[in-house]
Amino acid sequence: MPQITSTQLRPGMVVVFNKELHTVFKMEHRTPGNLRGFVQAKMRNFRNGAMIEHRFSSEDKIEKASLDEQEMEYLYDDGDYFYFMHTTTYEQMHLTRELLGDAVNFLIPNLKLIVQFYDGKPLSVDLPPAVILTVVETEPGLKSATASNVTKPAKLETGLIVQVPPFIVEGEKIRVSTAESAYLERA
Repeated sequence: MPQITSTQLRPGMVVVFNKELHTVFKMEHRTPGNLRGFVQAKMRNFRNGAMIEHRFSSEDKIEKASLDEQEMEYLYDDGDYFYFMHTTTYEQMHLTRELLGDAVNFLIPNLKLIVQFYDGKPLSVDLPPAVILTVVETEPGLKSATASNVTKPAKLETGLIVQVPPFIVEGEKIRVSTAESAYLERA
C-alpha cells in the first residue's frame, strides 16, 4: 500500500491507522516556535465510527488505503444529503454530511473530485489541493492596505470562515487550501 508523510494528509483521505481504516476528518499542520513540526489529525474509524485525535510528527509515514477511486462531480445538497454524479456513467449518488466531514466546506457545484470506494461502498472524497470560493461576507476593504501579516475574517459561499488580507472585498473569488482551510491568493 502507498505510504505518505503526515504532512500530505487531507480532509476526506482514507488511511490505515492501527491496522484499521480511518478517514481524516480534520488536520492541522503546526510548527510551534523552535520545536519540530507536527500534524494534529482528527480521524473517524470506519468500523465503529469513533472519532480519535492523533499527533503525527512531520516525518511520520502513514499508509494510504488502496481504494477504488472514481471521478465525480458535485451537484448540490438538500441539507441532509450531498449529491454527486459520476463523470463518465452519469449515475448519481448521495453522501451524508457525516461521511464528508470538513470536506463540505469546499463543495461548490460542478467541482470535480475523487470519491473513494471500499468494497463498493463510498468511504470518502479526495479534494483537489485548492478550490476557488466566493467571499460572501467580510469587513470593508482598506484601499491603502498592502499585503502584510494583518488579516480579517471572511465568510465564504460554503459557510467556511478563513482569514484573508485586508484588501479582499465581498464578492471576490479567492483560492483556498483544502488541507489547511486557509487563504492562498486571489483567483
